[in-house]
Amino acid sequence: MDSKRIKIEVADPTPLGLFGLAIVTLVASSQKLGITDGLAFVLPWALLLGGIAQFVASMFDFKHNNIFGATAFAAYGLFWLGMGMSWLVKLGCFGDVLASSVDARQLGFVFFGYFILSVVLTISTLKMSKAMFLLMSLICLLFLSLGLDAFDCGHGWHSVAAYAEMAISLTTFYTMAAKYLSLYFDKQLLCVGKPFIQ
Repeated sequence: MDSKRIKIEVADPTPLGLFGLAIVTLVASSQKLGITDGLAFVLPWALLLGGIAQFVASMFDFKHNNIFGATAFAAYGLFWLGMGMSWLVKLGCFGDVLASSVDARQLGFVFFGYFILSVVLTISTLKMSKAMFLLMSLICLLFLSLGLDAFDCGHGWHSVAAYAEMAISLTTFYTMAAKYLSLYFDKQLLCVGKPFIQ
């Protein structure tokens, strides 16, 4: 019996995943910086763009055999889904019992776990581009400062997290534009910097 292998071509999902990260960090940092108030309009973007868009991008990166994109987009997409759920718990959407038993230090352990993952991913960006290395370094700083803030190591860490998150958003928008335009025009239009390790 003859068997046929069918290869299905899919577009590079990286611009979508990067856009999801850029939007959610932009709106979340606006709240941390005190530019906006509350979490009501942070939640939809955390769940849909930060969570679902990045997770969808990760599934297609698995098809592209892109271990970095698949791992990063899945991990960070699930992070934002988890954060959205955590905010809903804190706001009392699942009842007063859960809301009254919130312990921010548990999120602190999550942040430190993601810091470790981000350090590993940052090392791999040494073979990618300077823009990606900068982006991942900022993400490491964000998770470290969020963890220290969760363990009440000083209010200054909240400010560090806020500015790091805004910097992540701006860097991600640039990296997304560079990736999308290079794919669309089949040439590099925006400089992302040569990798540290060739």
